[in-house]
Amino acid sequence: MDKEVKSQLRGIVGENWFLDSKNELYTYSYDATPLYQAMPDAVVLPSSVEEVAAVLKVANEYKIPITSRGSGSNLCGGTVPVDGGIVLVTTRLNQLKEIDQENLTATFGPGLITADLHKAVEAQGLFYPPDPGSMRISTMGGNVAECAGGMRGLKYGVTKDYIMGLQAALPNGEVLRVGGKNAKDVAGYDITKLLVGSEGTLAVVTEITAKLLPLPSAKQTLVAYYNDLTDAARTVQRVIAQKIIPATMEFLDQATMVVVEDFAKIGLPLDMQGMLIIEQDGTPLQVESDVERIAQICRAEGAVEVRTAQTAEEGATLMAARRAALSALARMKPTTILEDATVPRARLAEMVEQVNVIAKKHSVHICTFGHAGDGNLHPTCMTDERDQEEIHRVEQAFEEIFHAAIKLGGTITGEHGVGMAKAGYLELKVGQNGIEIMKRIKEAFDPNGIMNPGKIFAKSSRRRVVVSSHACGHEHSHN
Repeated sequence: MDKEVKSQLRGIVGENWFLDSKNELYTYSYDATPLYQAMPDAVVLPSSVEEVAAVLKVANEYKIPITSRGSGSNLCGGTVPVDGGIVLVTTRLNQLKEIDQENLTATFGPGLITADLHKAVEAQGLFYPPDPGSMRISTMGGNVAECAGGMRGLKYGVTKDYIMGLQAALPNGEVLRVGGKNAKDVAGYDITKLLVGSEGTLAVVTEITAKLLPLPSAKQTLVAYYNDLTDAARTVQRVIAQKIIPATMEFLDQATMVVVEDFAKIGLPLDMQGMLIIEQDGTPLQVESDVERIAQICRAEGAVEVRTAQTAEEGATLMAARRAALSALARMKPTTILEDATVPRARLAEMVEQVNVIAKKHSVHICTFGHAGDGNLHPTCMTDERDQEEIHRVEQAFEEIFHAAIKLGGTITGEHGVGMAKAGYLELKVGQNGIEIMKRIKEAFDPNGIMNPGKIFAKSSRRRVVVSSHACGHEHSHN
């Protein structure tokens, strides 16, 4: 990047918010996804939509790649600047601008931390349901970019189900507003939904309007332990078939239970093959009735033990243990690779069994946990990226896992996004025609191809993307 471009960027964001020293660039060369890294040429931290638009206009004029990012907590390599260029950080756009009690909406900047939004709206008796595991550090802009999910996805859906309106800066520097506070709006193509999950490849989101719900007045948690994973999966199916939709239905296999117990010390029975953590919310009478019926179904389907949390604190402890699964697993080896395969609920047990067979075949250590209620599993491999032979076996294992998910009617990602990590597998899910249509949409928004290049679209299908030539080695785990 030449001095003239750097000078223009400094003039836009100010000297203190333009970074180009080696140490500063290194900080933005990777995200929470192991194995992927590439150095940017410069980093900018704009404070307004006008500054974002001006940076994009410069980048578009000189055809410089732009990678937008928030906290970098994504798990698909989505914010690695694989072609160098400019990393545009949105964390300064973090204002909570409005909580509209009449329309049940919140409007805020993309840099707002997810948990801070939860806290602010809940203080007013309202509720924003999506709860990604990284919510204490992830930004709402990142949630929108990846269409984040979370443990409450079964009952409440994912990010796209709550985003009503967006302001976004286009690659040419123009600012676009789509959607709004209207409960109904079918005027033209739904560009709002198109931008949600577009992973920074079309535009930079600069303002978000989200739908809120009334805060549930009660919630209760129960846990069920199983000697047979098929029984646990069948329980999930039976609960839904009885027209009970829990807020959360989480699954941990035995290997994950062992690691979580070592980490959290909450008394998990480690001789069990797996467990379900189920939480229901709503009115007190409905919650009590649902939890009682769920407990009956668990026992009828073979649960060895079913325990209902007696206090809110006990329930919170169980949910916290589940949220700690990744942190607990990350202590085991230098590198932790958390993946994201999803299948229809009815195929859950088959998918867990497939993961175990594949892990054994390739002699890799994979623990499986995830959102049983919506079939979203997180096979997690503890490894060491310095051991190239083992990493090769890990990649082979995950390739087979993605193929297994597709064969069972599933998908390659339920909530983490495609990014770099899944780009080689996207054609498996959407087909060649789907890829071509997506590429045409991308070209319409971004004719010069500057927006987050190297993401979503692979140079060749069914292969994992190799670390960019821009990358420099690193030997630490991102979690």
